[in-house]
Amino acid sequence: MINVVFLGFGNLNYHLCHALNKLDGINIKQVFNRNYINFLSPLDGIQFTDKISEIVDADIYIIGIPDDAISPFSEDLPFQNKLTVHTSGGVAMENLSKKNRRGVFYPLQTFSKKRDVDFSNIPVCYEAETPEDLELLRKLGSLISNTVVNISSEKREKLHLAAVFVNNFVNYLYGIGHDILEKEDLSFNLLKPLILETAIKIETLSPVEAQTGPARRNDIKTIKKHLHLLDNENPEYKKFYEQFTEALKK
Repeated sequence: MINVVFLGFGNLNYHLCHALNKLDGINIKQVFNRNYINFLSPLDGIQFTDKISEIVDADIYIIGIPDDAISPFSEDLPFQNKLTVHTSGGVAMENLSKKNRRGVFYPLQTFSKKRDVDFSNIPVCYEAETPEDLELLRKLGSLISNTVVNISSEKREKLHLAAVFVNNFVNYLYGIGHDILEKEDLSFNLLKPLILETAIKIETLSPVEAQTGPARRNDIKTIKKHLHLLDNENPEYKKFYEQFTEALKK
């Protein structure tokens, strides 16, 4: 039995707690959060505290708080020599306090509380300082995911960088498309099959092979027409279009 305490209850820890709570080999002993949480039915019965002094003993402490707060928060923890991991893609393991055994448990996915996720399809990247802690994190990851990988902080930070490009920036572009259509009273649903097909294609093609569009085929007439249409839109949209077009021509 692996005893777990969650420290912080943002989107990732919310979903991770729900996933681990379903498993026989896991005992979620407590959730700590500075603000009171209204637990939904599946989590009723799990002990909650908003007082750092009341954090109970566990095998693994999982920190899920904003990146900038991880280091000072780990210094404030009222225990020592316990396996304490954070879940951030962009923070080095060494940012955790040395008073505890340090590690990282990073599920690579975008999380929103209102949308369920299937952890079996989510890669879990882990890191620790000792062979024993590496094995414990590998075991924990294997209970929920089919892809569990030991990755150094340096490589994980590059992985997180790549994830920002393919997720956060792409989602921002979805927002631009949504805005353009909304002004014309057109439904964003019209774009969803295209979005899905674009994502599905990279299962069998490389991004370079899957690339299509006016810039790819150097369709100057269409590009000029699009730039003219963007004259009446947010100036940032035209700038993005020009920059992406130039990049795709190379």
